[in-house]
Amino acid sequence: MEARLSRILIVLAGVMGADGVIMAAASAHQPDAARLASASSMLLFHALAVLGAVALAERGVIHARIGILAASGFVLATALFAGDLTLRQYAGHGLFPFAAPTGGTLLIASWLALAVAAAWPRRG
Repeated sequence: MEARLSRILIVLAGVMGADGVIMAAASAHQPDAARLASASSMLLFHALAVLGAVALAERGVIHARIGILAASGFVLATALFAGDLTLRQYAGHGLFPFAAPTGGTLLIASWLALAVAAAWPRRG
């Protein structure tokens, strides 16, 4: 099951990376697109964080379940954050009240979970 979840997270990281490049291009060609630039940065940066967390978990460097939980948190939180900013740019409203701050808070929690995964003793 963990191998399947790892593969899903890697696919999602690829989609996040592609979306980040799309947002970067859109922000470069649209006026007043600072929100898209922020969304792009979050997508690209956290796509790499997902790949790193999965790789570390798969190699046993960090506690696997906590590492996969952190990677999953990166995906969900980045979707909230970048999705809210993108929707605000194109539709004039966000996903729901406090969606971006909720995503940001979950990103912080996911980074802390990754730190715990590194501090936790390896199994086996």
